[in-house]
Amino acid sequence: MRVPSFGKAPIVFLALFALVALSLLTASSVPAHLTTRDAAYYSSSATLQFARPGLSLKVLSAAIDSSGTMSATVKIVDGSGVALDPTGTTTPGNVPVACTMAVMPAGSSDFTSYTATPATSSTTGTTATEVWFDETGTLAPGSASGTYVYTFGVKAPSGFNAGATHRIGCSASRNLTSYGYKTYYAASTLDFIPAGGTPATIHEIVKTAACNSCHYQLNYHGGQAIGTDLCVLCHVKAASDPTSGNSLFFPTMVHKIHMGENLPSVQAGGSYKFYGYGGAVSDFSTVAFPSDSGRCETCHDQKYGAQQATAYLTQPTMASCGACHDDVNFATGANHKGIIQTNDLACASCHIPEGDLPLDASIKGAHINTGALIVDELSWVPGMIFGNLQVQNGTANHYPTITFTLKDKAGNAIALSELTKSPGRIAAVLAGPTSDYGYTSFGSDQTTNGYISEDVTKGGSCDGSGNCTYTFKHAIPANATGSYSIGLEGRRALVILPGTAQQVSTEYGAHNLVVSFSVDGSPVVQRRQVVSLDKCNACHTNLSLHGTNRDRIEQCVMCHNPSENDASTRANAKDPTDKATPAQSVDFGYMIHHIHGGADVKAYTGAGYTVVGYGGSHNDFSTVRYPVMNSTGGSGNIGYCEMCHVNNSEQNLPVGLNAVAMPQSTVNPMPRTTADCTACHATTATLSHAVGNTSKLGESCRVCHGPSADWAVSRVHAQ
Repeated sequence: MRVPSFGKAPIVFLALFALVALSLLTASSVPAHLTTRDAAYYSSSATLQFARPGLSLKVLSAAIDSSGTMSATVKIVDGSGVALDPTGTTTPGNVPVACTMAVMPAGSSDFTSYTATPATSSTTGTTATEVWFDETGTLAPGSASGTYVYTFGVKAPSGFNAGATHRIGCSASRNLTSYGYKTYYAASTLDFIPAGGTPATIHEIVKTAACNSCHYQLNYHGGQAIGTDLCVLCHVKAASDPTSGNSLFFPTMVHKIHMGENLPSVQAGGSYKFYGYGGAVSDFSTVAFPSDSGRCETCHDQKYGAQQATAYLTQPTMASCGACHDDVNFATGANHKGIIQTNDLACASCHIPEGDLPLDASIKGAHINTGALIVDELSWVPGMIFGNLQVQNGTANHYPTITFTLKDKAGNAIALSELTKSPGRIAAVLAGPTSDYGYTSFGSDQTTNGYISEDVTKGGSCDGSGNCTYTFKHAIPANATGSYSIGLEGRRALVILPGTAQQVSTEYGAHNLVVSFSVDGSPVVQRRQVVSLDKCNACHTNLSLHGTNRDRIEQCVMCHNPSENDASTRANAKDPTDKATPAQSVDFGYMIHHIHGGADVKAYTGAGYTVVGYGGSHNDFSTVRYPVMNSTGGSGNIGYCEMCHVNNSEQNLPVGLNAVAMPQSTVNPMPRTTADCTACHATTATLSHAVGNTSKLGESCRVCHGPSADWAVSRVHAQ
């Protein structure tokens, strides 16, 4: 049978299937593969039994015969593992399958495609090589239930090397939108040797799991291209975009995409774009990598199991390195210290994995970001460590005293006097109550909203063993009840390679240390945990802000509370528009939602989010693209709350907590849940809906959007 094209409507199937389906599922069951993230989870039992949502594809074997005919045996089942009929006759939804195949030539570590075709730009008339699935093949039933044999419509080139490692990749879709579900996509690859035997040479540099630490479900091209092992079959060295001329080679393309706004070519005023199907333009010039763009191991991390994860250290190439450093001209030696390079053979001679000194030509040394040092990963950085933080006299109407240790990584005491000169500093932050930070006043001289930050070098003391003491100059309010928190923050100056031509002066921060304590004798209550630092660092690696001073969420939320805004810094704004605009809330929940919503919120609502920072800096987050992908290959899946949230906090709406001061909004102050939700759902209609469902008794959000309600957060965000 001829394979249906991708995206066609489901074919009508036999009514007899209804009886078969009823025998497979009980009337009340929900298939185990469905979670609350799936819209299908909430559908009726009858529809679930009938449509059997989901799709799984696995390549079981592949072959190329002596004539060059290529084929693969695949297994096609639904989400529960029950066989599907690709024609859509006896099971719901037709399942078109398409495959591609490539060879890894002897002596090469990259693939050469057997399904490459010329493509001509309608704009420039330029012709280039592009690669896609072969969609001209046929699919015939296999020997076992659920198996089918895909035979390519194109053949392997004459004289192909049957003893070389080959990889076949197949992709399938299943359109169940007529049942209220989505189109499901699945893909699979298999390495094999046509002449027989087990491949000794592999290509496994970055695992899909590494990508999914940020992207959640890496897929592209409408959902058809899933996973790195499949991507490399089309994004081969010969492939390029005929309109822009940009290479489509996987390492070149991926490095440049993630470098985005920091590409030297973009910094110089250029752009980085691709022109895709239907004239669609993909502009990656504003991409901001959430980790350190010089930290190669963010993706090339051995913990994900890629067998060649360290290839970036041992096999540097012009394509990979020149992608990020795109101002280097290897042919002329420009920006390469005059060294002319014609191939990759000599790269590893100069660029060894790691040298004796920081900032040398080694791969690890050259990629040290002196502006954002990851202290835990750099043994030669002395370090700054807070320990054993305790509170005395921490009761209402008293001035609390803290004791703590201040040492380096070797256990040596750090003199408090060292931190008196910029960029060195150490501060203690006091806020409360932990039930809900925000509106506590610590005195008439208070210049911050809801918290106090005091300079420990002014009045504090440390002995020669690093044991330190500091007494706050502001008292805990006389009417204070419950639990309060004190957190330490600080940084230390560092000179790298002092006295040399490469000397660099920088700084690094200590990990915050926060302790909560009772101010009235009641049991200590920790501040609620809404998000996880581990989840933040899955993308950010080493979340550290405000000059490396703050890297723990427990510290962040004390200052970024419901009453805090950027009024103090906005008064000195460098941008005249910023100065004339009311202060912006920097409440943690509202701020983080709006930052991560960035470009998507701006696109559909026109609502940007700009914060004026220290020194009057203009920080516009309207171009931030949330990296989580949806099932159709689009980024910006801001409805996937679990990427950051823990403890079902996205479900348990924060009704009744402190209202958020919103000087820029028509609703000021704004109720807590309204603020969090309208940070992403930033339309006037949504805000009006929230206001209309709030009375003097408070928000009624949980009635409709509570965990078990008809429009629960999990349900409305499901895919």
